[in-house]
Amino acid sequence: MKLKQLICLPFVLLLCITACQNHDYSPKPKAYYRIVFPKKDYTTFIKPVPFTFKYPTYAVVEQDQSRDAQKNWYNLHFKQFNGFLHLTYYDVSGKGEYDEMVEDARKLAFKHTIKASAIDQKLINYPDHKVYGIYYAIEGNTASSVQFFLTDSAKHYFRGALYFNERPQYDSIEPVVKFIKKDIDTLISTFRWKN
Repeated sequence: MKLKQLICLPFVLLLCITACQNHDYSPKPKAYYRIVFPKKDYTTFIKPVPFTFKYPTYAVVEQDQSRDAQKNWYNLHFKQFNGFLHLTYYDVSGKGEYDEMVEDARKLAFKHTIKASAIDQKLINYPDHKVYGIYYAIEGNTASSVQFFLTDSAKHYFRGALYFNERPQYDSIEPVVKFIKKDIDTLISTFRWKN
């Protein structure tokens, strides 16, 4: 009996191996790189400027070096994600200038309408700290996914815009945008005017 079992064993194994093969081929979808997100941790932005806020420790604060940059312009550089949150500040001298800046922020956000699938606006209102503004969440294959402005409605105006140094493909950067949106929400909720 043992000799019969030894002779049959290779045939049974061969039958099992050939029966398990699947000859149907279907192409695999394109894959994206695995994104490892850092742990959320924040530090305070302290510079000789009229405002302060908390920003993530994995972002680097850089003075804006663009050709038309002004004194209190900064970039939060998210090196791991090849993205920047451009931050600009202006002193407001009067109601007309304030209205013009608010309208410019709206125009800059809605300039993405051509490629955007949706633009959601949310009011920012922290009366205890005199911080007011509008938050624009822009969805779709646009150059910027988030824009906002903050003001005290009297003499300060602060604007932020998130950009990536990549060709816009919303489905591939969406997880990163969601991750950074939480950091922008923290920046806004901790934003304070110094005077």
